[in-house]
Amino acid sequence: MNSEDLVNYLINTGVLGSPKIIEAFKNVDRMDFVKPENKSSAYYDDALSIGSSQTISQPYTVAFMLELLNPGNGNKIMDIGSGSCWQTCLLADTVGDSGHVYAIEIIPEIFEFGKNNALKYPDLIKRISFYLANGKTGLPEVSKEIKGFDRIVCAAEVREVPDSWREQLKNGGIMVYPKNNGIYKEIKTEDNSYKKEFYPGFVFVRLVEN
Repeated sequence: MNSEDLVNYLINTGVLGSPKIIEAFKNVDRMDFVKPENKSSAYYDDALSIGSSQTISQPYTVAFMLELLNPGNGNKIMDIGSGSCWQTCLLADTVGDSGHVYAIEIIPEIFEFGKNNALKYPDLIKRISFYLANGKTGLPEVSKEIKGFDRIVCAAEVREVPDSWREQLKNGGIMVYPKNNGIYKEIKTEDNSYKKEFYPGFVFVRLVEN
């Protein structure tokens, strides 16, 4: 099995459908984001350990979340719990040269692992900023500077969604996160309320907050 096989599998299951996201999956090879001991399993539809009790998410789950997030050209995206940086680079591919991804990881060893993985993609690394920080607080100074994030995504399960995330999301922006063994999508409306959708049946590692 190779990268093309994985992409075709995700398309055939129906989870991957947007041309821009399909293209990102073709351009960003999951093999570049797994541990050496897991190279033979890189294209399986399974979560794989990256150390420190963290994983690179199952490809089906990543595709599902990105389709909900609907990233676009020029978007400014906060990626919380960036881990291996596979999703980070997929996002960087979708936002184009006018967009940017702000990747937050709290575990130092995972932060270095993910950043080194992303460095394999010199055209994408220019669209990414890396933060060794607690994702619970978001990036208030960045949010203020760019007048809010267009998209916010978290790749680890939260107990409660921090107020800071909602505060840093633009009106009309989309936030996707795991909670209660499922995935939530929130759209922030012009009156600062939120339209929520819930998709059950997903399991994630917990978001590390300290």
